[in-house]
Amino acid sequence: MSGRHSPPQMASAYVRPRKRIPVVWLVPIISALIGAWLAWNTYSKRGPTISISFQSAEGLQAGQSHLKFKDVDMGIVSNITVSSDLSRVIVTVETKRQADPLLTDKTVFWVVRPGLFAGRVSGLDTLLSGPYIQMLPSATPGEPRRDFVGQEDPPVLVTNEPGRTFLLRAERIGTVSPGSPIYFRDVDVGTVLGYDLGDMAQNVTIHAFVRKPFDSYIHDTTHFWNASGVSVNLGSSGISVQMESLKALLLGGIAFDSGGDKAEPVSAADHIFTLFASREEAEAVGFGHLIYLKSFFPGSVGGLTVGAPVTLHGLKIGQVTRVGLAYDSVSDEIVAPVEYRIEPGRIADIGEVTALPRGQIAEEMVRRGLRATLQASNLLTGQKLVALDFFPHADPAKLQKVGDVYIMPTAQSGGFDTIEQSAADLLNKVNQIDFVKIGNTITDLTAGLNTIVNGPQVRQALVSLNATLMSVHDLTGKLDKGLGPALKGLPDATKQLQETLTKANKLAGSLNDGYGDSSKFNRDLNQLLPQLTNAVRSIRALTDLLQRHPEALIRGRTDKGTE
Repeated sequence: MSGRHSPPQMASAYVRPRKRIPVVWLVPIISALIGAWLAWNTYSKRGPTISISFQSAEGLQAGQSHLKFKDVDMGIVSNITVSSDLSRVIVTVETKRQADPLLTDKTVFWVVRPGLFAGRVSGLDTLLSGPYIQMLPSATPGEPRRDFVGQEDPPVLVTNEPGRTFLLRAERIGTVSPGSPIYFRDVDVGTVLGYDLGDMAQNVTIHAFVRKPFDSYIHDTTHFWNASGVSVNLGSSGISVQMESLKALLLGGIAFDSGGDKAEPVSAADHIFTLFASREEAEAVGFGHLIYLKSFFPGSVGGLTVGAPVTLHGLKIGQVTRVGLAYDSVSDEIVAPVEYRIEPGRIADIGEVTALPRGQIAEEMVRRGLRATLQASNLLTGQKLVALDFFPHADPAKLQKVGDVYIMPTAQSGGFDTIEQSAADLLNKVNQIDFVKIGNTITDLTAGLNTIVNGPQVRQALVSLNATLMSVHDLTGKLDKGLGPALKGLPDATKQLQETLTKANKLAGSLNDGYGDSSKFNRDLNQLLPQLTNAVRSIRALTDLLQRHPEALIRGRTDKGTE
């Protein structure tokens, strides 16, 4: 049994039991992880906390009102308190991280509430969600800031539509508001983006946006005016009622006109214009360069007022600027000069000749017969206007210049004024008739006739006339009785007289045949008369000879005697 090896003994393994996390702990661990992730996510998206002061926190609520930019949520209102001086409210807003670079000293905040803008209701979503704070960052960089002062009204809006924005300055904004339409010849061509106060709050600057291609119609001489409401005027053309549109009546509106000169360059963006209160005020300023004229009209200028139109071929090219009285030292009379101006810019394509001297153009037009006349524009109201027209057969006249004013020759219009003047002259002549004297004369004549008619002479004459008529009546009766037999024999006498006339006609015919122009007697007589004439001439010559030489009866005719 020696030499045998016993088998090795196997080592026994010791199994130590492993500790495991109970399943019940998994839920809080997962919850903690989710909470940590949410916290990290919230912190990573969280922006700075800012404060905005407003005059009122109407409609804003902590935890509900949001901060938005282009309808993107940028934060939420966390707290609303009142300032220490009790004049404003402080709204604390927890912003998001993406709002951090937008929070500069040039960022603008305001509260969005339901309102009417551009003819439609804006902020309609606030009826359900409530008002919210709108922010508008600046396109230019600024300094970071966390405390802001909010605006009570929306700032000037911006638009990406093609066009240009112009600045309109006015003393008062009136009913013009953001969204008010802009009209050009009754066409809606733009929108009012907003307004702001000028230096020292002395004026209001309105930002007017005009769409393409209508912005090309705006020149430096363009006039803008407030087209809000209804304008009622009583002028030379009667009663006129003007209203741009119902939209302009409700929302306010602005209109503009550029005249007729297309040669002027287009205005640049942000060019400053004056906003006139009405169209009449804008037209009173005129378009482009102006030419000032003065005329001395014969007769009365009643009915012609400041602002009356000046027309050429019936179309307005200017207006009257002054009507008054002045003393003329040359004629030693008081005259009524009428001052007015014309606007060449109202004449299309006038830019081709406006480069020439104004005096030269005006002198040429006066040489061709251009004259100023007064015409009645309304017979009911008696309003008048100044009409420029060409009179080729007018008396020659020269254009004079006194300072910067040209003296325009005048002429008779030949229209209603001439009729009125003729009627006035006729009335003056009628007024010169002494109707009282004529009436007295007629009264005296009537009294004299009454005296004569009712006098004793007329009565006596009537009695005598009556007696005469009775005598004539008796005589007529006697003649009727005496002439009766004679009248009975009158037909026979008439027949005999007719026969006598017939015989006389026959006798005249026989005489005409025997001694008429074509008879032989007449021909012989025509031959005899020349012979008698010659014989008489010979006898006259013989008589003259005998008177000079009576001895010729004894001696006969000699050469000496013929001398």
